[in-house]
Amino acid sequence: MYWYITYFTLYFGIMIAVAWYYYYKIKTYEDYMIGSWSTGFWKITGTIISTNAGAAVFIGWVGLGFTVGFSGYFKFALVAYAFSLTLVFLFAKPLRRQKLFTLADLFTARFGGRTGIVPSITSAIVYSVPTLGLQLVGMSTVFNITLNWDLNTGLIVSTILILLFSIPGGLPATIITDAVQALIIILGLIVLTVTIVIHVGGLGDLFSNTSFEYLSPISPDGLSDTLLYALSVGPFYLVWQSTWQRIFAAKDEKTALTAGITGHLIVAAISFFPFLIGVSARQFVDLNMEQDLVFSYVTNELLPAPVAGIIFVALLAALMTGATSFNLQGASNLTRDFYQRLINPKATNAKLLLVSRISVAIVTILGTGAAVFITNINDAYRWALMVNGVILVFPFLAIMFWKRVTKKGVFISMIGSLIFILIYPYTGMPFDQALAGYTFSFVLLVVASLLTSHDKSEVVKTAMRHKLEDEKTLAKELE
Repeated sequence: MYWYITYFTLYFGIMIAVAWYYYYKIKTYEDYMIGSWSTGFWKITGTIISTNAGAAVFIGWVGLGFTVGFSGYFKFALVAYAFSLTLVFLFAKPLRRQKLFTLADLFTARFGGRTGIVPSITSAIVYSVPTLGLQLVGMSTVFNITLNWDLNTGLIVSTILILLFSIPGGLPATIITDAVQALIIILGLIVLTVTIVIHVGGLGDLFSNTSFEYLSPISPDGLSDTLLYALSVGPFYLVWQSTWQRIFAAKDEKTALTAGITGHLIVAAISFFPFLIGVSARQFVDLNMEQDLVFSYVTNELLPAPVAGIIFVALLAALMTGATSFNLQGASNLTRDFYQRLINPKATNAKLLLVSRISVAIVTILGTGAAVFITNINDAYRWALMVNGVILVFPFLAIMFWKRVTKKGVFISMIGSLIFILIYPYTGMPFDQALAGYTFSFVLLVVASLLTSHDKSEVVKTAMRHKLEDEKTLAKELE
């Protein structure tokens, strides 16, 4: 236990010191939320790795590998990074060109008015809050395993630590620590993977002693189950604001593209390790163990405290960076899309900076409340991804490619899809929820846009080819 206390004290001490260092350097809202659009290649690459390796990777995906085997990698991890790379390949340059803060900003730039409210609420409440809660659950689990704290105590301490880091430091502190933590995360995953594979007799013995259903890329429930599961999680990564923030934060379009590709290729490779750990754990762990406990149990059982402490620090690094990314994501929505656009359009930069820090605290506390109700990390994360994806993916693609899409069409589609996806499980219909949701969203968006006309507040151009804010400014000057 003393090893763990020493490691954790050093780690959190350094993290909080870095945050307060940036507290005195950050002077504007742009610095705090987006790093003034000036972040370089290695920092963007590192923060992509760290942000993608949160509770889902270390805890959720080890547990998924433990329960379903390697098919979990193909229907969750691989598809997530395939869509992330699609976002970067196709949209990194045109999105960086827009020079925005949030996903909702793109909707506002294209349609004007308050169109960004729905994606803002969706991003902040339906995604940021529950996924922040997942990180808090992960941190409290680590403290429970290593320090014997009860989960509620761990939850409270985790909340305080995240507040002490993210309120003063903002995105600059998150990005600079992510770049270093990425190395810790990769090292930790490699060490634990090698240790557990050796423990079960090597890869040869592991494969020979594991039934084929846990080695197959196809789920035991068949190809359709694998594909439908992938559909429920993959498309969301086209509209994941954490990736968008890294694109916006990059110093130029080339950095947004190259760092995005590099970071996601690395995490696509290392994310196989948690599934290998989970499958290996089936050889000696009680098969009735709760899947969210497998990672911590294996680490604590197989490794001596000095080495296990490094692994747990890597886990805490991943959880900490995930938590700060998600509360900053939600706070940017509250500050930019609610406070600045709806309450105080003439707010000074100092006022926006203050509201940003207050919003970080609000989102973090809401995340703590959500953590109390989370019983399964994979299920909670999958639900958040599916709901956000159904509501936002097709409206986003329409903004990028389809000039005919209208403000009313997008609004009707987002509200209608939200209602549909929430009530669908209670209808008793036999179709997969994600498949039905995406189909409904697409049809509703197309029909509603074709039946309505463009609003005078719209910039009737595609974001793939035009910088929308510049087009809107030009239109006002010509009036």
